[in-house]
Amino acid sequence: MSITSEFSQDQLVLVGVGPGDPELLTVAAVRALEAADVVVHPIAYEGAEGMALAIASRWIRPDQRCLPLLFPMVTESQPRIAAWRQAADVLAAEVRSGNRVVLLCEGDVSLFATGSYVQLALRRHHPDVPFVLIPGITSVSAAAAAAAKDSFDFPLAFQQEGLLIRPCPETHAELIALLQSARKTSTVLGLIKLGQRWSWVRAALEQEQLLDRALFAQRVGWPDQWVASAQAVPDDVRPYFSMLLIRQQWPEVLP
Repeated sequence: MSITSEFSQDQLVLVGVGPGDPELLTVAAVRALEAADVVVHPIAYEGAEGMALAIASRWIRPDQRCLPLLFPMVTESQPRIAAWRQAADVLAAEVRSGNRVVLLCEGDVSLFATGSYVQLALRRHHPDVPFVLIPGITSVSAAAAAAAKDSFDFPLAFQQEGLLIRPCPETHAELIALLQSARKTSTVLGLIKLGQRWSWVRAALEQEQLLDRALFAQRVGWPDQWVASAQAVPDDVRPYFSMLLIRQQWPEVLP
């Protein structure tokens, strides 16, 4: 059954819109947007446009209603819980009013995504409201693909290798331990939310002689995207949407 036919029945779709390039939305995501009456999108503060909406805007028509939902970027748990529950309430109310609704999520809808919390809130507080998920391309996958355009080959994982995607560790010691563990288990690392940690992360990579085995990526999919060997990136502060891919070994059998 296609997403379009599912949408006509379920009326609520959580859509991953990818890392930034509107061309990286899947066919299923575009079709869900085309069928929507209401496009719901996250914002970090009142008056903001939101990155997910900016990514998907090419595929949104003037006759569709865009509805922002506030998801505050705070560490306290209570405001975030309240935002997730309110989002679930709003989505459920729109569906019960007969609208076909899409909730936009940056990247993939299930990977470090606000949509995952909304999904659980819907299931717990509005179990009568069915929904479907459309996966999106991750920044990790997009970064590896972008590197190839510059003749920097960085396959994310070969057979028998592992791939660990996680936020960058908070301390130098934690990163060194992670690098050592990954080396022992033939695991490629995808470290997101690099940002202000980059200066000491670069020093750790230099200590471990890994600067030439790491790919730095900044704002993947956006017009100001920058993808380069970590060796070429100065140790000053980087934007929040920066990440690192680290491959410490290559398989013995290669073309």
